[in-house]
Amino acid sequence: MRSNWKFAMTLALGLAGGAAFVEFLHAQASPPTLVITEIAEVNDAAGFSAVGGRSNADAAARNQKLGAKYVARTQNITSLDGTAPKRLIILSFADPAKAKAYRDDPSQKEIDAIRMKTTTSRSFMAEGM
Repeated sequence: MRSNWKFAMTLALGLAGGAAFVEFLHAQASPPTLVITEIAEVNDAAGFSAVGGRSNADAAARNQKLGAKYVARTQNITSLDGTAPKRLIILSFADPAKAKAYRDDPSQKEIDAIRMKTTTSRSFMAEGM
């Protein structure tokens, strides 16, 4: 009787551990969410310098607090097909909820307002790999 109890307990713990591991793997497998901002033209360089002139280190520190990681933040773009934007910013987030929270942050709303007022640009989210 005692060995049946040990077997049942071992089986239950193994199943629980396996289920937890599967959940961990599913969490790891979810693709990142990318926020891509493409600036086709800067219409007001002086106005845009308030956000575009920040150093990469300052911008990265701010974004890290909001759960974002830079994939790219550059003006060095070579067109392979069509017209390349003047500037490209790609941020990576763990999931869409974090990307949306980033977009809803008051400091990001201020940056977006300046960007939209001083540039011809677009910004969008995409599922990463």
